[in-house]
Amino acid sequence: METIFLWLGLIVFISILLVLDLGIFHRVPHVISTREALRTSLVWIGVALFFNLFIWFDKGNEPALAFFTGYFLEKLLSLDNMFVIAVIFNVFGIASRHHHRILFWGVLGAIVFRLVFILLGLKLIETFSWSFYLFGIILIYSAYRIFRKKGELIDFQNNFFILMLRRWIPLRENYKGRRFFLHINNKWFATPAFLSLLVIEFSDIVFAIDSIPAIFAITLDPYIVFTSNIFAILGLRSLYFLLANIIPRFYYFQHAISIILGFVGVKILLVNHFKIPLLLSLGVMGITFFIAILASILRDKHAHENTH
Repeated sequence: METIFLWLGLIVFISILLVLDLGIFHRVPHVISTREALRTSLVWIGVALFFNLFIWFDKGNEPALAFFTGYFLEKLLSLDNMFVIAVIFNVFGIASRHHHRILFWGVLGAIVFRLVFILLGLKLIETFSWSFYLFGIILIYSAYRIFRKKGELIDFQNNFFILMLRRWIPLRENYKGRRFFLHINNKWFATPAFLSLLVIEFSDIVFAIDSIPAIFAITLDPYIVFTSNIFAILGLRSLYFLLANIIPRFYYFQHAISIILGFVGVKILLVNHFKIPLLLSLGVMGITFFIAILASILRDKHAHENTH
């Protein structure tokens, strides 16, 4: 009974946050300034830490540390998704003032998909114990793939998924507003805003293939897995407006993501032989991320000096 109340309380809490976000604070479409993005990001981080405190009171030290580690891991992995989202908006010519609304609905879809993937993943692990090793191999391969793709440009114009969508869905190409569908001459048309939303959802599903197995290396508690994932996603929009234009300058960021995924993959493979403590896992992630930022700043500074 207590578990049911925890889940119901979580659903109500998240619903209130989403209603306040779009229905009140962002009811009027506008370009999100850096100051507003920073303020909102701090609010979402504060909400996550408040919830982390609730878990500490309700469940104890270990689950609270697992939540924070999972939250931090998901935040790091979601940063790699921000550049992709920026490219998607650019490809479809979406005005900056409409980005928040599209990302809002994208987050709603992501919450549903993540819950489904988490439940399926946990059921798979419960039914087939060897699937844990499969997740580890997936993460190590993902680490290798991310390391190899560093610097590659994303070609969305010729992407198979987008080409098929354009063929299946009648599209109003020159529409620049925020509506997802238009009714013209008794016929419905999708807009670039809707197409960009679908592509963002598809890209999140692709990224979830990495992030969901990664969180399983931290904990298998469904409540902790889901909440750490969701609270990281809820703050993704604000972080996007804050960092989307900065992330491409961090040259070694994807290297850091690759190293972290590789570490988590090894952690999963060793789970039945050697348990890596949560504090050590959190330390490896934090230090790797810090070194990547520092190395990128030094590289950028060195390149700037060489041009003068």
